[in-house]
Amino acid sequence: MKSSDTKLNIISIIPARMGSSRFPGKPMADILGIPMIGHVYKRIKMSKILSEVYVATCDQEIYNYIESIGGKAIMTSNCHERCSDRCAEAMLKIEQQTNKKCDIMVMVQGDEPLTYPDMIDEAVKPMLEDKSILITNLMADLDSVQSFENPNEVKVVTDKFNNALYFSREPIPSRKKGVLEVPMKKQVCVIPFSRDFLLQYNKMEPTPLEIIESVDMMRILENGCKVKMINTNFITKAVDTKEDLEQVKSMIKDDKLYKEYKCQ
Repeated sequence: MKSSDTKLNIISIIPARMGSSRFPGKPMADILGIPMIGHVYKRIKMSKILSEVYVATCDQEIYNYIESIGGKAIMTSNCHERCSDRCAEAMLKIEQQTNKKCDIMVMVQGDEPLTYPDMIDEAVKPMLEDKSILITNLMADLDSVQSFENPNEVKVVTDKFNNALYFSREPIPSRKKGVLEVPMKKQVCVIPFSRDFLLQYNKMEPTPLEIIESVDMMRILENGCKVKMINTNFITKAVDTKEDLEQVKSMIKDDKLYKEYKCQ
C-alpha cells in the first residue's frame, strides 16, 4: 500500500518530551548506540503509506538530535498534558510550513522502539476502506496475568464490532468473580486520526475519566464518539521504566529492521 495509491497526504507524528515523571530523559535513552526516539523515527520512516514523518517535541535536545540525523522535528508548547494535543499543534504547524493540508495524522508513541512500519498500514487501512471511521487504535493480546495487572499497560475492552468500550490501567474485564479466562487486550499506540477529527478532539475539554485513567482516548468515548480497535500480531514493548529499557535492548538486538537501519 502506497500513499500515492490513495492520493492522500498521510503523515505520522511522534510526540516526545524529556520530562517523563516515571523515566526522565526517556526519549534520548541509549538503545544499542541509538537514542530511543531515533529507533522509533527510523522504523516509522520505513512505512510506504506515509508521506512524511515528524517528531513533535518541546525539548531542544530532541529537536537537535532529529535534525542531526536528517529527520524533521517540530517544536511545540511545553504545556500539553496529552500526546494527542501535542500532535494537533504540530500538525497545524506542519500544514503552515508545507502549505499542504493533511488528510490523516498517525500518532506513534516515542517510547515504542519496536514499532513496525506494517503496523501503520494495519491501523490506517480501515479508515481508507470506510470513511465513517475517524480514528483507530491497534490492540494486542497481553501475554501474562502479570502484564494484565501492570498499570503501565493500558487495557481495552471492546464491543462485538471492535469499537472500544473502555480503556483503563486497571485489569479489565475483571477476573475477580471466578471467570479467569478473560480477554486480556492492551492498547498499542499507533493511532491514526482523520485531520478534522483530530482538531475536533483538540477542542474538547479534558474529561473526568480521561484524567482519572490518564488515557487520551477516554476523552473521545466520554464525548460519545467511537474508537475502532484493530488487532495486531506484532510484538512490541513500551518503555516505561529502566527495566523495560533493558528488556527492549535484548529484544531489538536480533530484530531484522534494526539490522537495516543501525548503520544509517
